[in-house]
Amino acid sequence: MTSLLESPTALRRVTPRRTTVGLVAGGLGAYWPQFPDLLPQLQRSAARVSQRLKQVGDIDVVDVGFISDAPEGAVAAEKLRSAGCDLIVGFLTTYMTASMLLPVAQRSGAPVLLINLQPTERMDHDTFDTGAWLAYCGACPLPEMANAFERAGVEFRSVSGYLEDERAWARIERWVKAAGVRGALRHGRHGLMGHLYPGMLDVSTDLTSVSTQLGGHVEVLEFDDLRVRVEDVTDAQVRERVELAKDVFELDDTVNPDDLEWGARVSVGLDRLVDDFAIDSLAYYHRGLNGEQHEKLGAGMILGASLLTARGVPAAGEYELRNSIAMLIMDRLGGGGSFTELQALNFVDDVVEMGHDGPAHLAISSRKPLLRGLGVYHGKRGWGVSVEFDVTQGPVTTFGIGQRRDGRYVMVASEGTVVPGPLLKIGNTTSRVDFGCDPGEWTDAWSASGVDHHWALGTGHRAAELKAVAELLGLEFVQVRV
Repeated sequence: MTSLLESPTALRRVTPRRTTVGLVAGGLGAYWPQFPDLLPQLQRSAARVSQRLKQVGDIDVVDVGFISDAPEGAVAAEKLRSAGCDLIVGFLTTYMTASMLLPVAQRSGAPVLLINLQPTERMDHDTFDTGAWLAYCGACPLPEMANAFERAGVEFRSVSGYLEDERAWARIERWVKAAGVRGALRHGRHGLMGHLYPGMLDVSTDLTSVSTQLGGHVEVLEFDDLRVRVEDVTDAQVRERVELAKDVFELDDTVNPDDLEWGARVSVGLDRLVDDFAIDSLAYYHRGLNGEQHEKLGAGMILGASLLTARGVPAAGEYELRNSIAMLIMDRLGGGGSFTELQALNFVDDVVEMGHDGPAHLAISSRKPLLRGLGVYHGKRGWGVSVEFDVTQGPVTTFGIGQRRDGRYVMVASEGTVVPGPLLKIGNTTSRVDFGCDPGEWTDAWSASGVDHHWALGTGHRAAELKAVAELLGLEFVQVRV
């Protein structure tokens, strides 16, 4: 999802919140006088882990050093508590007591990942003495930690391997990314503008449930908040935004210049709205009547919403708040995430055709996206320009956030492949997705999962990453496989 954003007239992507990872390594201090070479070796391993963590991505690592007993663990706990970490990584270099790490887990308030990475794939049994063996003994305290954490009511997860084990580091990176998404949600500000699409019972969301289950804040916006900002947009700014649109999109002959200029004007006003309210995601809908101002604003949103989504501020139509949040999660995992629903099933090619009219994540388009003029938006009032593309061919993941009878959210995902083939030319973001099974059976299973009307379609197979996010959020996770 980089080609569009690296173009000469790049859309300036927002700077996501950085993830803070706390690191504490430790071992039993009673060993140090007995085996003088052991502590230096373990400290070198800890330094390597710190180095590798810093290479995971745009994260800050708060390394509080090496602890050897419970009092040192308590000091580390206070340092990590004050650092506001999104994830605590406890490196079990050798045996250590649970009393050394339990305070860290209890006081930080952050998810805990225990890692057991021995120096190499295996010991050299013919040459090792007790001191050399102890450097490979990080697995020894893991059951003890698990038992103590369970009894203390502290959730944790673990990764075991060796220092340069890429399989283990892939799992560690998964937890770091998931913690970053959790942090983005806990600090996120989600805009909700307009009103519910009449009759969409699944879309309706209790706003308090967002803050209580995901964290963050929902900012309730009026279309008048957008209107006053659009009214202040200058003609020069409109011309500049039209030129950006011509650079980013291919313009179909059906595009009416007046409609394009209006979409550009709304786009500039939308950017101001997002900046003024510090919005990380946006869901919107307004019906309007007889071509009045609010109807025109709602109809002119698609261009600006798509540009925002490509920059990392996902926007979803039809007031689908949980879907705009799902798009944000997919974006922060690196998969883009485009506004999507079911469109049709192809039982000859065994594909599910899915997409939407409206906001699209331009950065994951298989080609230069097309702007098409529409005389009518199906099921909605208004007219104007809409985005047409298909997601880049290859592995993809569908991801949505549903809601159970008791109000709890459920995260739903399914992995498939976008394949080539004929597409509608009606201003929709249609993709042909092969889930490796009968499309009818997949559609039935997907619909029975509890997912909403809409979801995010993103690049890459990301079910494992999304499952990690769900665990850190304490939510149910369902992966649809047929």
